[in-house]
Amino acid sequence: MLDQHDPLSGPTGAHRPGPGQAVYGISVAAELAGMGAHSLRLYEQHGLVTPARSTGGTRRYSDDDLARLARIAALAGQGINLAAIARILALEDANTALEDANAALRVSNAALTAERDRHRDTP
Repeated sequence: MLDQHDPLSGPTGAHRPGPGQAVYGISVAAELAGMGAHSLRLYEQHGLVTPARSTGGTRRYSDDDLARLARIAALAGQGINLAAIARILALEDANTALEDANAALRVSNAALTAERDRHRDTP
């Protein structure tokens, strides 16, 4: 039977943290990312990944951080240096932000167009 007070068990027993929720310590994150903890520290020093910190200062990584580490590893595996990886990630982040803003503008534009059309149809 599920413990109703256990934060890891939801109604179906399959509750997981959201992709942005920092829950993994550095050793677990390193294992999940398939690299050493020293690599994670190096990537943090170069600003490639910014893990959250617990109140005690311990690094905490999220699934989003793990995905970013996988991207870093893929780029490094292609022989790209850390400075170039930083630039690539910055451009990818900017592109994602622009795509999100563009999608929001499309939704807003559609709502404004619908509102305009409603006003045109009323006598």
